[in-house]
Formats: sequence, C-alpha cells, structure tokens
Amino acid sequence: MTRLSIVLLAAVLVTAIYLVRVQYESRRLVTELDRATVLAHRLEVEKSSLEVEKQAQATSLRVEQIAQQRLGMRMPTPAITEYVTAKAPVATASQEAAR
Repeated sequence: MTRLSIVLLAAVLVTAIYLVRVQYESRRLVTELDRATVLAHRLEVEKSSLEVEKQAQATSLRVEQIAQQRLGMRMPTPAITEYVTAKAPVATASQEAAR
C-alpha cells in the first residue's frame, strides 16, 4: 500500500509541476501576443501618418514649386514651344503591292 501511495504522490507532483509549467508558458505567450498586437497597432498608425505625409509632399503645387526652384523649370509658353510636324509615311513597293 505504501508503494502505491508513493507512486500516486509522485504522479500528482509531476502533474502539478507540468500544470504550473503549462500555465507559465501560456501566460508568456499571451503577453507576447499582446506586445505583438500593440506593435502592429503602432506600425499601422505610423503607416497612416506616412501616407498622409506622402500625399502632402506630392501635391501638384509643391511639385511645381520644387521644379521651378531647384530644377529651374518654367511653364511652357507659345514663345518657347516648338511644334513638330510629322511627314506622311512613304509607301514602299511591298506595301503598294499588298493593296
């Protein structure tokens, strides 16, 4: 009877230690999941703010100002516009034979 009691006591102790370990691991994983969720939320907020900043930087007025100031570009006027006329394509003998 004593042997059976010792075996059962050992089984209860092993089970209790295993249960404590599993609970600890579970709590650790939940904490890690919470941290990852908070980080994901922060990254999403940062992404949104960067997209807003990107849209603000890409406005046509800002692009036009940078083109004028940094690149020395100017708006086209009829005085500086050159018009190119396209000549009619010359028909080759093979094209005329195909007609």
